[in-house]
Amino acid sequence: MKYTVSIEIALPLERVAQLLADPANIPKWLRGMVLHEPLNGLHGQVGTKSRVVMETGQQKFEAIETITRREPADLRNIPKGSVVHFEREIVGEGMWSAARERLTEAGPNTTLWESANEYRFSSLMMRLVGLLMPGTFRQQSEQHMRDFKAFAEHGKDVREEKG
Repeated sequence: MKYTVSIEIALPLERVAQLLADPANIPKWLRGMVLHEPLNGLHGQVGTKSRVVMETGQQKFEAIETITRREPADLRNIPKGSVVHFEREIVGEGMWSAARERLTEAGPNTTLWESANEYRFSSLMMRLVGLLMPGTFRQQSEQHMRDFKAFAEHGKDVREEKG
């Protein structure tokens, strides 16, 4: 299964890249994040593997995330007209996925965030979920992007929402 989602954020490219890359921000905009801990290397650096635990309702999902691309490596003083790339692979029980994030300038103080996602399912249960509810994955990605936008533009923290 493959899909691409995108959103515009009313902040300059460099600021969006820095907010997105900062591990302290992840729980503020990524709903259901229980744990994101590097097993080796530094958070967000190419080759780093991290243990990721997500929770949605009664469901808990654990996986290993590997950073496969981060360009530029230094997110300070990004040259005008640059494209910022964040890419990762996630392997969990019955599932492999890849996310290829691309940040570009959409205007003087606006950034376009495009996220190309691919999923492969190896267990019968995950294949059924992918077959019967493919829109759920896209909707979750879109929700994460909207939550990041609200966090980046207005400081809104998903953990402060009421039930």
